[in-house]
Amino acid sequence: MNRWLDRFISAVVLALVGWAAASLLHWLVTGAAWSVVESNLSLYAVGSYPEAERWRPLLWMALLLLMTLVTLLGPRSGWLRRALPALWMAMVPIGVVLLAGGLGLLPVASRDWGGLSLTLLLTAGSGVLALPFGVMLAMGRQSALPVLRFASAAYIETMRAVPLIAVLFFGQLLIPLFLPVGLELNRVLRAVVAFAVFAAAYIAEDVRGGLQAIPPTQVEAAAVLGLSPLQTMQLVVLPQALRIALPALTNQAVGLLQNTSLLAILGLVELLGISRSLLANPAFIGRYLEVYVWLAAIYWLVCTAMALLARHLEIQLDPVRSSR
Repeated sequence: MNRWLDRFISAVVLALVGWAAASLLHWLVTGAAWSVVESNLSLYAVGSYPEAERWRPLLWMALLLLMTLVTLLGPRSGWLRRALPALWMAMVPIGVVLLAGGLGLLPVASRDWGGLSLTLLLTAGSGVLALPFGVMLAMGRQSALPVLRFASAAYIETMRAVPLIAVLFFGQLLIPLFLPVGLELNRVLRAVVAFAVFAAAYIAEDVRGGLQAIPPTQVEAAAVLGLSPLQTMQLVVLPQALRIALPALTNQAVGLLQNTSLLAILGLVELLGISRSLLANPAFIGRYLEVYVWLAAIYWLVCTAMALLARHLEIQLDPVRSSR
């Protein structure tokens, strides 16, 4: 009896899924008016970036795509594979130079940045700042020094208790009030700093979980071999802790990408900001489904690429699976 009931429930669920998929496909092909997307692809890519200079953010995104393909599909050994970490670390400064200008490029104000290029830059820049800060907080919370331990714990618990939107409002509206006269941070940099100080608290807890997973016997073995506490942390404990925490860190990176949409409330025209401005255009009023389905597809593609890269890194860091 239970088997027949299970089969009936499975058949009903499959029928519902098939009906929903067929209806969605029919709407995507025949019912949706994709002109709102087709006529604004450049806005989704680079926002209001000057037309004559749009090759710069497009070049940076092309480099990111090329790096992703080389990482996932490229050779498993050789000089290119060894150079990949350094190339990935260079992507953020390359993106800043291309978007902002410098080294012979015309300067472009941050108010003209937007679209997917701004979303990617916010995510990458925040992650680059948040990861080392989070690792230091995790080590501080594990420290034997009471002052360092309590200070790290207080920071982490405070940031985890404050909503992200409040931190973003603080970064955009209050930070300029505390800066010296004549010193000004543009809105993008303030957003990156706000995201970084918020995400670092969550990264610290993920890394702390990895640190606690390392058996004490490994620390004792490192001491027997004559390694100092700093060398033990650098060469034995921290690499293993980061590998253990990698799935959780990937989740934080994906969440950071999605949380950039909150900046649309503060006036930065990233992906959601572009969509909101298009829907306010009288020519595209009522095209909510098309705009948000397209937006969801972009986020899905970028998040999937991030997950695949993290999975690849996890395999490469595993001494058993990487040797296969």
